[in-house]
Amino acid sequence: MRRNAALALAAFLAAFAVLFLTASPALAQGSGEVVQGVVRNDDEPVQGVQITVTREGGQEVTTATTDADGRWRAELPGPATYQITLVEDSLPEGVTLRNPERATLTLPFSKGQSRAALFPLGESDRVIISRTDRAIQLAFDGFNFGLIIAMAAVGLSLIFGTTGLTNFAHAELVTLGGLVTYFFNVTLGLPLVLAGIVGIVVCAALGGYFQDRGFWGPLRRRGTGLIQMMVISIGLSIFARYFFLYIFGGSTRSYSEYQAQPGIDLGLVSATPKALVSIAISVLVLLAVGFALLRTRIGKATRAVADNPALAASSGIDVERVIRVVWTAGAALAALGGILLGVAQQVSFQMGFQILLIIFAGVTLGGLGTAFGALLGSIVVGVFIQVSTVVIPPELKNAGALAILILILLVRPQGLLGRRERVG
Repeated sequence: MRRNAALALAAFLAAFAVLFLTASPALAQGSGEVVQGVVRNDDEPVQGVQITVTREGGQEVTTATTDADGRWRAELPGPATYQITLVEDSLPEGVTLRNPERATLTLPFSKGQSRAALFPLGESDRVIISRTDRAIQLAFDGFNFGLIIAMAAVGLSLIFGTTGLTNFAHAELVTLGGLVTYFFNVTLGLPLVLAGIVGIVVCAALGGYFQDRGFWGPLRRRGTGLIQMMVISIGLSIFARYFFLYIFGGSTRSYSEYQAQPGIDLGLVSATPKALVSIAISVLVLLAVGFALLRTRIGKATRAVADNPALAASSGIDVERVIRVVWTAGAALAALGGILLGVAQQVSFQMGFQILLIIFAGVTLGGLGTAFGALLGSIVVGVFIQVSTVVIPPELKNAGALAILILILLVRPQGLLGRRERVG
């Protein structure tokens, strides 16, 4: 048994090292500085518009021309501050810049950074939005964000429920999913959907199955206490985060697809196509997880182990196998959350760490150890984070959500769907 665990740990570390050490030079080669954008007039793409890029001293670096979709892209020679100019003479007759003073944008670029440069055309259709309309739009955006958070929170809650481990390294699985997908999408050129599937499989295998079999499983069998394991998870989180920094670099980058998209008017709210697809994927996956927990044999076994591991083992349930399945599924969910977060925002070495407290807030608010509680808590936290910016500065939105978490737990310590425990 001990030999098998050692072999599993060695295989996990070897696969992890091979994947990222092989990816490192490829990422370095394919991660240059890029400026890109979309030129539209009245929601219609404008083809043939010329964009020039110059250094601050006036030296021309490169030019780009919009394609049939209005998209353009220019690769830059290195980190610096550049001036991106839309050549107004290249615009079709009757089409003008909304603000002629913004024909030239000055943008700084760090190493490997990808940025968008936008040049609005035509008459301004800006309208004054009431606070109520803004709150509705923010609630919709928060619902989308909450579903992404729920991907990671449900897995974390299931792991806690079956093992009792508070895993601070769970957020790094979010990052792992985003980075592996970036490697296959941008560096190897796979379509984002296919790259995402590969990223989920890799993360489920390395960050889920092999991590538990080679690392956490042996610690459990040796009787390592939960406090010690929690401290170990903190160290593992720090190690993984700076390993990602070494391999990926400190800049934020974008996937090669689905970046600049116009919003679709849905009546009370507007949303980009990628946001609607993200919501649909999240809802379908979370419904599938709920169905699996309630209706399948492995789901019922998972709930039995979470309720009483000793009783579950005595009734013939293979507790270690159930825990391994939970780890694998939890890592896959975290990876999917990282991919959707990368599509909605950007990919970076600390994208998971930046939402770690929000994930814990969703799990705690919903009730520790309950998957449905983690889902509900994440949506509540996500909606409140966004809606709170109606009355507080955006820089304080996370703090406001955590303050509400404290107030709710003062009234209901077990969380929204948690069970009250008898003490004494």
